Amino acid sequence: MPHTTIIHAATQTLIEHVEELTALDQAIGDGDHGLNMRRGALAIQAKLPEWQGKSLNDTLKAMGMTCMSTIGGSSGPVFGTLLVTLARELPAEPGPADLSRALQAGIAALTKLGKAEVGQKTLLDVLDPLQRMLAQAAAAADADVVSKARQCAFDAADATAKMDAIKGRASFLGERALGHVDPGSRSMALIVGSICDSLSNTARASSAAT
Repeated sequence: MPHTTIIHAATQTLIEHVEELTALDQAIGDGDHGLNMRRGALAIQAKLPEWQGKSLNDTLKAMGMTCMSTIGGSSGPVFGTLLVTLARELPAEPGPADLSRALQAGIAALTKLGKAEVGQKTLLDVLDPLQRMLAQAAAAADADVVSKARQCAFDAADATAKMDAIKGRASFLGERALGHVDPGSRSMALIVGSICDSLSNTARASSAAT
């Protein structure tokens, strides 16, 4: 499956969940996260025809720059920096170990960018467990890595509801932020989940054809 097809599916997932993401952000933030992510997703989809034939690395870099220029608030720099970092770190055909190393670099870049750390109710709380899970799967040559990565991302996003908000607007709410999932973490989980679903569908189709 071309990576542009996977990207289209992931961005479409964000568009379809705009109301959920908006509601999450209305509870503990500015209320614009869903609309911002939809704006970025639509901008990326509009440019996908231009990116046909580009390498994965070039496409990720172009996506990152698009996020920075179109997504409002803090999400643009955050998702843009993550994508540009992944573009720099990933090989052309990444495996679990490559993804783990690239995510580690992405976490470091985002920590530097936002002065945030794991455990402070941000999307880092999805990226960090995912990075560690991929490292373990690579070491064990786990064949079930895709489904486990999907579950890891959603479980990690859900777990942010139990965390105190240290960064962003939610930090002003104190204990009132407890019980609410971090919107950025949910967006990250939706993206990872969609990518995993695309990879699983491709694997099933290939198996059925043989």
